[in-house]
Amino acid sequence: MKFFTTSALVATIYSLTALAKSGPTTIAYVEVNNYNVSNVGSYSLQDGSNIFDIAIIFAANINYNGQKAVPFNNPQVQATLNNAATQIRPLQAKGIKVLLSYLGNHQGVGISNFQSLAAAQDFANQVAGVVNQYGLDGVDLDDEYADYGTNGQPNANAQSISWVIQALRQALPNKLVTFYYYGTASNYLAHASPSVGSMLSYSWNGVYSQYIVPNVPGLGKSQLSPAAVDFGSTSSATAASLATKTKNNGYGVFMTYNLASTDESAYISSFTKVLYGQTAHHN
Repeated sequence: MKFFTTSALVATIYSLTALAKSGPTTIAYVEVNNYNVSNVGSYSLQDGSNIFDIAIIFAANINYNGQKAVPFNNPQVQATLNNAATQIRPLQAKGIKVLLSYLGNHQGVGISNFQSLAAAQDFANQVAGVVNQYGLDGVDLDDEYADYGTNGQPNANAQSISWVIQALRQALPNKLVTFYYYGTASNYLAHASPSVGSMLSYSWNGVYSQYIVPNVPGLGKSQLSPAAVDFGSTSSATAASLATKTKNNGYGVFMTYNLASTDESAYISSFTKVLYGQTAHHN
């Protein structure tokens, strides 16, 4: 017999009864230095279904501790994790997956300069410990701000990102592993084996207000977002245009960044009317 904690039981009941919308999977990155990730769950379509399917806590860092790359949470990220009962579990109860994004921190280490599979596995196991400790649904990889070749650390290499993806898939076999298609790692991943790319769950373009199809061998259209919408800089007209291209070209993911804690339903409606034929509501 399987026993559930109270929060797990609530999440299971809600996920079984949650309305499933028809259309692309929608992503919401939240800068938790400024905003509360729980606001992702405040938006619904007219039929009551969730607008956002995945919330991404932005962002944890990859630091160098004097010996190796280690995951690091700034105070705001750590506070979000510590308050999982009020910020993360309500999202999961609605059927929304919650991921933690990792990116560099100007210390010379990142996902593109591991020197061996063993080193990548060590880092992946540390990340998996965080994901499992706080009951998250997976991890997002972002290759920015690493400053490779500085702080006595090696330059980027073509094999590292493949090692990281393989190691994370091994450490988190039943979790989401996503890739922000931007920076050094994206160039290397574009030439990697499809067997590596297929270990990812999704990938999305990281150039905001632009429509660029991520070149990740092994991923199909249902797992890619060529659209990249920044709530702070992408106009609603551009968001609607990106949604139209996403729908017309048959892609299955629509990525948004920097969702604030204010009511953004009017803006969000600009793309939900295209993607789902419904307006957005802020609950």
